[in-house]
Amino acid sequence: MKIDIRKRVLTIETSFHDFGPPPETPLKLAAASAVIRNPFAGRYEPDLMPFMAALRPLGRELAEELVATLGKDNVEVYSKAAIVGLNGEMEHGAVWHEAGGWAMRSVLGEPKAMVPAVKAVASAGYRVMVPVHYIHASYVRSHFNSIEVGVQDAPRPDEILFTLVMGTGGRLHSRLGGLLKENVSVHDGQR
Repeated sequence: MKIDIRKRVLTIETSFHDFGPPPETPLKLAAASAVIRNPFAGRYEPDLMPFMAALRPLGRELAEELVATLGKDNVEVYSKAAIVGLNGEMEHGAVWHEAGGWAMRSVLGEPKAMVPAVKAVASAGYRVMVPVHYIHASYVRSHFNSIEVGVQDAPRPDEILFTLVMGTGGRLHSRLGGLLKENVSVHDGQR
């Protein structure tokens, strides 16, 4: 199955401070997106597994773009998202769970934390808040954050917008307690 890409977008958000003192290193969150033709728009397809497998190379390309942008050793948070055009269904976006998640884990050296996600069926220009968390332990509270993702002219009714997100750290000036990244000890992807 060939993946027909109309457009790719790379968004980089750099935070230099958030009212408090500037951090030693600014926080960067980046989203790499691809807008593709939905091969199942307007019809029901019982077997989506070949589509999911065909998306793996795209997932890898987007993950590698993010690592090239941020530096592999700098990545501390990740996530993924899909926005399906109105002639598609939610399950067409859900294929990204494996294809996008696998790609990020592979490129980043197999971190254990689950990859959070958001998906929607919506019109062109729709934007989603994509939640991120720490790549090695989901309960590291300081790293719960989000980035807004969307493309002005996508997805068109017969398209899907797939996104991967990575970032260089937790929220600036995090001070609400909970598990700290330096205290992760169980190494089960949670704690």
